[in-house]
Amino acid sequence: MEYTAVTHNFDPLFAPDSRVLILGSIPSPKSRAQKFFYGHPQNRFWPVLAAVFGEEAPGTVEEKRALALRHHIAMWDTLASCEIRGASDTSIRNPVPNDLKWLIDRTAVRAVFCTGATSYKYYCKLCRAQTGIDAVCLPSTSPANAAWSREKLIEAYRVIAEAVEENS
Repeated sequence: MEYTAVTHNFDPLFAPDSRVLILGSIPSPKSRAQKFFYGHPQNRFWPVLAAVFGEEAPGTVEEKRALALRHHIAMWDTLASCEIRGASDTSIRNPVPNDLKWLIDRTAVRAVFCTGATSYKYYCKLCRAQTGIDAVCLPSTSPANAAWSREKLIEAYRVIAEAVEENS
């Protein structure tokens, strides 16, 4: 498979009262097509996040946006652009970070969570110095991460609800 140059094609999700920032690595082809986060129908992110907050899984982009904002969650991706093969995070080369300090300066974010090892790796390498916030690496919700059941993911992601509560 050929490398494709990918540039993030949608804005971050945040509000001034966002307390937690959740970062992916770079949007997948499905997410870029939807112009919203975790757009692949088999990705477990939205059902897991909803379960953490005791809600039904959202179906539409507007419902997903509302769920995140209702719980003071900002969302973006660690990378603004890169070269990648398909949706394979492990194939990323020539990464360029998003300006996360810009987002954090406009919010009440005090905790950062990376959804997977690739996002975490690039956050630590390219973004940590500019934000001043250590990140927590959470397991990927991708269907490719079959080692993590939905139940195990929900348990791991509970730290997001705790961080929202701690920073209120």
